[in-house]
Amino acid sequence: MKAVFRWLMLVATAILALQLFFVARIAVMAVVAPQSTAFERSEAWRIFTDKGRLPWRQQWVAYPQISDNLKRAVIASEDDGFSNHDGVDWDALEKAWQKNAKAEAKADAQAAKAQAQASKKPGATPAKGKTTKPPKVVGGSTITQQLAKNLFLSGERTLLRKGQEFVLTLLLEALLSKERILEIYLNSVEWGEGVFGAEAAAQHYYRKPAAKLTAFEAARLAVMLPRPKYFEKLPNSEYLTQRAGVIVGRLQNAELP
Repeated sequence: MKAVFRWLMLVATAILALQLFFVARIAVMAVVAPQSTAFERSEAWRIFTDKGRLPWRQQWVAYPQISDNLKRAVIASEDDGFSNHDGVDWDALEKAWQKNAKAEAKADAQAAKAQAQASKKPGATPAKGKTTKPPKVVGGSTITQQLAKNLFLSGERTLLRKGQEFVLTLLLEALLSKERILEIYLNSVEWGEGVFGAEAAAQHYYRKPAAKLTAFEAARLAVMLPRPKYFEKLPNSEYLTQRAGVIVGRLQNAELP
């Protein structure tokens, strides 16, 4: 029992030390811009491994040097309650959970139907290599949660990682202002392969500084965020244009911190 107790104490001490490390890192971010995020480092390694070189665009710009159009567009597209919630949008999480549950149930029903139809045919077996398409997972993460994940965590989907994300989200909200959280997010979020931050995105797609983005340009960039590398290859996507138009209509209602 003593050995088990010592082991549990060591684990608890390690977890506490890790949380204190995160507290110190986040506290420093109140005045010092982070040099890189865990996600950026992971992407840099992947790109260099795949290509043998590292094409990279990123330039930190202060909050006032980022167009209000982009700030409003990202809030309208990603997290319309950003300025008012405590880091977690519980309503959005509940809606996402319900939507994912329905999608999973629908996928299971389709798989069962396909299996039943196949079994009715004498001697028939399901075609090899064909599998039921997994349901699309809808996220309910806020901007703060996305920043917490990008700054410190891996992309794996586990309860342990989600729990740590929740703790980091609360720490970010407690130690940084909403304005600072949005500033760090906009300077570190991915907008294409090796393209990180608002200034790099504005230069990459529109050959202009982030401060000069129009409402429609900002809306297009905001719509890209969930799948930036995908939309980078489809600049004339009809969905991108239509969705950007919707976001433009919401800009005036997006509350800035």
